Amino acid sequence: MTSNTFSNDGTDDTATTSTEGGDQAREGGEVLGGPRPTTTEKDPSEWVTGEEPMTGAQRSYLDTLAREAGEELPADLTKAQASEQIDRLQEETGRDGS
Repeated sequence: MTSNTFSNDGTDDTATTSTEGGDQAREGGEVLGGPRPTTTEKDPSEWVTGEEPMTGAQRSYLDTLAREAGEELPADLTKAQASEQIDRLQEETGRDGS
């Protein structure tokens, strides 16, 4: 895609960008769907809301993972506990991307 803009002095400032293949680096911009940076991930035990009850999405996904793994889990897990169980069960069921 090509975008043409004109500066205040009347010169043509042409910028060319491409979204094909997603292989161009984007400076300073956040992208979705890319690899997750490990430097910004917090340990669940350090979460401010980690002691709150797990979310509905966590509960649903844990139910699916536990069934696939042939396990039963308590239904009263905290957000942090649910996150840790999700990580463990993803590895066990092969849903961890590896």
